[in-house]
Amino acid sequence: MTSHPPRHGRLVRRLFQLYAGLALYGASSALLVRSGLGLEPWNVLHQGLAERTGLSMGVVLTVLGAAVLLLWIPLRQRPGLGTVSNVLLIGAAMDATLTVVPEAHGTVLRGVTTAAGIVLNGAATGLYIAARFGPGPRDGLMTGLHLRTGVSVRRVRTAIEVAVVTTGFALGGTVGVATLLYAVTIGPIAQLFLRLFAVPPASGGRAVVATGPPHGAILRP
Repeated sequence: MTSHPPRHGRLVRRLFQLYAGLALYGASSALLVRSGLGLEPWNVLHQGLAERTGLSMGVVLTVLGAAVLLLWIPLRQRPGLGTVSNVLLIGAAMDATLTVVPEAHGTVLRGVTTAAGIVLNGAATGLYIAARFGPGPRDGLMTGLHLRTGVSVRRVRTAIEVAVVTTGFALGGTVGVATLLYAVTIGPIAQLFLRLFAVPPASGGRAVVATGPPHGAILRP
């Protein structure tokens, strides 16, 4: 007979994955900031707003995340523990990392920092999503708009990200080669880690977290 971890053990693992994933997401995003080669779409907007307001990127991320969460109300989306934790933790982790990691200089170091940021971001996505405590506020906005309008998730996501990148760039956010590299690699990387960090269900069956391209599973800070 196959033995499975007790329910309490699974809950502890899921909570660990949730908070480790959120902290790692903030830290990995900070590495992309320090690379100077470009940011994830939403962080282009966060950086642009930070430049204009004088606030830290982490504070802007947190405030904007809370504002996006308010948009869930008319969309009839229900936040989970992961949703609220997302708003509270990622920005703090990003600011903490930015205080200790200096700006990268030189082509090689910038490239290494970019690669590390993207891979760790994918690992963070796998940890957080596989914990199954609810989507981030920006993912919930995307799925909520899809459900209310009938427009495909892919088109809603594309429209949102084009809007935030364009606005963020206009405000002074950094768009560069890392932005493009992130866009084309984060899906496969996150897919790999989603499978790696899948938590077996209570029934003992094989957990299937994602079997296709994770177009709706990519964590947005």
